[in-house]
Amino acid sequence: MGWLGRLFDKRDTWARMILLDLTGVSYLLFNPDERYAPTVTQWVLAVLAFVLLPLLGRRPFANLLVQTVLLVIAYVLIDDITINQVGSSWALGELVVWAGRTRTFVAGAALLTVVHVAFDVLPGDERLNDAIFSLVIPIGLPVLLGLVVRTSRELSRQAEHRAAMESRAARADERSAIARELHDVVAHHVASMVLRVGVARHVIPDIDPRVGEVLDDVHGTGTTALADLRRLVALLRDDGQVQDATATAIEPGSLPAALGSAVDTARRAGITVEADVDDAVGAIDSVRGLAVLRLTQEALTNVAKHAGPSAHARLRVAVDAGDVIWEVSDDGGQGPGPKPPGGGHGLVGMRERVEVLGGELTAGASGPGWRVATVLPAHTEATA
Repeated sequence: MGWLGRLFDKRDTWARMILLDLTGVSYLLFNPDERYAPTVTQWVLAVLAFVLLPLLGRRPFANLLVQTVLLVIAYVLIDDITINQVGSSWALGELVVWAGRTRTFVAGAALLTVVHVAFDVLPGDERLNDAIFSLVIPIGLPVLLGLVVRTSRELSRQAEHRAAMESRAARADERSAIARELHDVVAHHVASMVLRVGVARHVIPDIDPRVGEVLDDVHGTGTTALADLRRLVALLRDDGQVQDATATAIEPGSLPAALGSAVDTARRAGITVEADVDDAVGAIDSVRGLAVLRLTQEALTNVAKHAGPSAHARLRVAVDAGDVIWEVSDDGGQGPGPKPPGGGHGLVGMRERVEVLGGELTAGASGPGWRVATVLPAHTEATA
């Protein structure tokens, strides 16, 4: 918006008015011409203008009306109307800058013009051209300055809107590209694995019940993952969705059951999990509830990956004064189990998820095992 727009920032209204008041006080105190020494009436009108300018700074139309009334009184009672003239002109400029509708400041400019014409132009003996030109300073200059600031601010607002639209379009393109990759690559392979596991379950004769249980678990987990992937693809493709943390939140009351399901899945993988889940977690907000669930799933998966299926893990989720305390630790097990190909970003994703909600993730060795923990503060419900 430029330096002129910053000079007329609404947050600095008081500062502008006080500086204007100080200028007026200097004019009254240090006027070198003794013929224009301020009278008592002039001081009274000036002090009223000085006090009311900052008091009414956030109400520009009322400010202009008050300053115009003081100007009329000054025209009637005193010879030197400079202070009240400047006050009314400045109030007009503020009105032009901040008026919501054009007709508002047009009406204000017309009112002040009528006052100057009635008390200055018509009683004077100047030529008509000179009389009209005398309105340039008290009327034309503040209107022109206000229009410049108003237009500059509007152009800045339009530029910000265009930038926001371009950024939104770029994000939509990125979401579409991610959705295509998820659908064409990840979801395709997951669907293929689910289908093959289902076929294997039915074509292998006399299957060992333990193997059958594992295949059923893999099939169920894959089906759930496929449903989550499809939901995520639909969310990414839908430009009308709210793109924030609440878009993929879960119902708070379902969190204990979801945590129990995550623990059961880890136990079926061979991990011994001790779960200590506070009953109050069912009442926390849905955004932090989703974070707790995802953190738990990732942490227990990491236990199986790095500590092996014989590891003992402990999950603790508690609520203290609105803060959610979450922790997963393990005893190190007997060494890592078979790792999937490629590197992972689980810990990075966990840390980012926690930081978005105002917490801090701690992760590191704890005895022979590993520990990850965080506290999700209560205020995130409002800020998320």
